[in-house]
Amino acid sequence: MIDVILSLMIILSFLGAIILHEWAHAQMASWLGDHSSGTLERKSLRLGLHIDPVGTLMCVILAFQSFSGLGWGRPVKPDPWKMKVGANTGVLLVACAGPIFSLIVGLAIAALMRLLIPITDGNIALNFVMKLLSVFATVNVSLAIFNIIPLYPLDGYQIVYTLLPSKQAVQFSRSAAYGPFIILIVFFFLPFLAQFSGLGDFPLFRLAFYIQLAAMILTSLAAGMPLDGYYYYGHLIFH
Repeated sequence: MIDVILSLMIILSFLGAIILHEWAHAQMASWLGDHSSGTLERKSLRLGLHIDPVGTLMCVILAFQSFSGLGWGRPVKPDPWKMKVGANTGVLLVACAGPIFSLIVGLAIAALMRLLIPITDGNIALNFVMKLLSVFATVNVSLAIFNIIPLYPLDGYQIVYTLLPSKQAVQFSRSAAYGPFIILIVFFFLPFLAQFSGLGDFPLFRLAFYIQLAAMILTSLAAGMPLDGYYYYGHLIFH
């Protein structure tokens, strides 16, 4: 059964999370000395500057398919030669900034929920807010975990690229053209086909579930209690 309210919350949370995620990349690049027009433009919180159509479409599909908010935004491309700390180190720090900031935001929201939980009991409006907060927190943490996968255009690709020796980095860069297709195949098409082939429990076909599970565990630890009740059911106030 599709929970439309939950799916819409996931999509809205993803749009907010991707703004913060890409803003963090641009802000780090600016701190490290890249003041080019492309980087300065991305320091804005305007959604249109950060959204990627394919990455957002993936989030919309997964929000209804598996109640997970995975996707990507338009990559920030810093000028490596303007980095005060060196080209490779600067690009590496910029790549790490997005996932780290998404993780911090998600855990901070979950920690805030720890303070709100005692006053929400029996209050429908506050339970709605708690459901939204749990979704936003989990989507941010999921985005952080998802983005360390070493496939373009995810941040993990740039992290691995900067850490590899020059020759291996050039070879690795050839995978960039296929990155979005591999992501869509692994996270959407294979799970979809697995439903009809009896392989739905095979771990490779359930990566979105495992990322969601890891994010839920981390946010629950920060909140001091399991958040799946708020995330999936809102304590039954919507059912």
